Amino acid sequence: MTDYFQGNFPLQSVPLTKSVLRNPTQIEEASGKLAAMIAVAASDRKAGDILLLRVADVSYLADYFVMMTGYSRVQVRAIAQAIEAKVETELQRRPLRTEGKAEGSWVLQDYGEVIVHIMMPKEREFYNLEAFWIHAERISLPESDEGGGKPT
Repeated sequence: MTDYFQGNFPLQSVPLTKSVLRNPTQIEEASGKLAAMIAVAASDRKAGDILLLRVADVSYLADYFVMMTGYSRVQVRAIAQAIEAKVETELQRRPLRTEGKAEGSWVLQDYGEVIVHIMMPKEREFYNLEAFWIHAERISLPESDEGGGKPT
């Protein structure tokens, strides 16, 4: 297990939330709905600090990045599996590419218009992707603020 919990690493370089997603149907475009669905699936597996970044205006790589924290390698893999199962069941889609599942410290799932990063706390703190994509619109989920995932 790790001694980390979702509140122990600073994200001062991240701007204040620009918008809050109250309901996944609030997003109109298909890529936004996919990103919201991924966030819900991650939340169901108790992922922490779930963050949606709308990068369409600042990058051609994707429309959205979805970032989250898993507090053990097993949880990181379980979150990845839950996301794949939900998207495949509801949208009949599988990721174009998945990396890092064997190691379990950082899993990347590429759905084309949505890229998912599931990271352990050390990796999330070290790479600080939120700061790298500082110009992207940040959309937070209310249920991700309650977070959890780290067993007591």
